[in-house]
Amino acid sequence: MSPAADSVGRAVVLLSGGLDSSTALAWARAQGFDCYALTVAYGQRHQSELAAAARVAHALSAHEHRVMQVDLAGIGGSALTDWSLPLPDQPSSGIPVSYVPARNTLLLALALAWAEVLEARNLVVGVNAIDYSGYPDCRPEFIRSFEQLARLATKAGVEGACFRVHAPLISMSKAQIIRNGIGLGVDYAMTVSCYQADAAGQACGQCDSCRLRRQGFEAAGITDPTRYQ
Repeated sequence: MSPAADSVGRAVVLLSGGLDSSTALAWARAQGFDCYALTVAYGQRHQSELAAAARVAHALSAHEHRVMQVDLAGIGGSALTDWSLPLPDQPSSGIPVSYVPARNTLLLALALAWAEVLEARNLVVGVNAIDYSGYPDCRPEFIRSFEQLARLATKAGVEGACFRVHAPLISMSKAQIIRNGIGLGVDYAMTVSCYQADAAGQACGQCDSCRLRRQGFEAAGITDPTRYQ
């Protein structure tokens, strides 16, 4: 997926510090975007990913990296923000308890607000609808709907600006994402994907995110650089 020639310019890239978002940032840089990385500290239990995001933003030459604070832990409803809810260590049917209510809607809204201030017209997000946990806000129809929202809900949109949400990984398997990322120069040893990584960024090896990441490296035939507890 490549942006149209006249759309290359500034882009706000959502960067969690995990495998997918780091690959999305590398993709955006390869397309020629001037990348502004946005990390959101929303009360997630895996705080070490914030340090990982800073490392990745620096390594991939983001023009600027900002961390914004939002208290989704105050809302609860997810094992990622509520420590009283145990994270499952086995795949389950339906949407798992690791789903954070409206997370990607909120994160993209923050990215959209910063993009409007920057006069950027491109947002980049590393959502994936193939090897993922079944979250409803990782689907192509959500991305297209958010683009429509951006046109209706912003001063820039009302005045004729066309925002585009790029989700370059959305139809890739985890193995494909990893292979593409390696080709784009991503050092996955810097990234943290685990839902309950310790303060040093070491992964538990048991949560859904660890399982998908490990299977992705195995399928790609690439040595997994993840540091496990």
